[in-house]
Amino acid sequence: MHKKLQPMKKLPAREQQVVAVHAAFIRQVVELGSNPARQEDFEALLRFAVDNGWTKLVAAIRRIVAGERELGALYGLDPEDRIIAEAIIRGLQNPDTLPDPAARPDPALAAPGLAGMILAARRGNTEALKLIAEMAEQMRRVGGPMARLAAAIRPLINGERNSHNLCRGMDEKTEQMVLAILAELNKSELN
Repeated sequence: MHKKLQPMKKLPAREQQVVAVHAAFIRQVVELGSNPARQEDFEALLRFAVDNGWTKLVAAIRRIVAGERELGALYGLDPEDRIIAEAIIRGLQNPDTLPDPAARPDPALAAPGLAGMILAARRGNTEALKLIAEMAEQMRRVGGPMARLAAAIRPLINGERNSHNLCRGMDEKTEQMVLAILAELNKSELN
């Protein structure tokens, strides 16, 4: 059974968010892995990934870069790693599908994706909790409005739904994002 990989713009919101968060890594793997003259840089990138706990993903990347394009190379990966590996396969097949690491995620896509991860984490899904925690940490490092949004994630997971409490100190754009997340959570929690 062969699954056709979708271009990023047609991916579900959660998958788009994972690809957006890891865009720079995905691009580096494709660019360095497909250039034999950059093998040393590629190995350094993979060592860094292993040092950060991506042992299974790195094993899959090695198989993919060596030419294995079947989805069997993804066997045993958690959902986040699988999304990253699929983006790498797409990028190797067609570099035009590579995500832009400088692009800002579309807020219209971010709210449903974040709400879905928050809800899954609230319900005890450890993979969702890990992913949302990693995203929040990256947002915190960016600082400014992104750090304020990151600060709202833990309370949202814990069940806080008071927009006044969650949005304190946020700029208008960040507040709109939190309100959109709250609307998505409200829809999901009613079902």
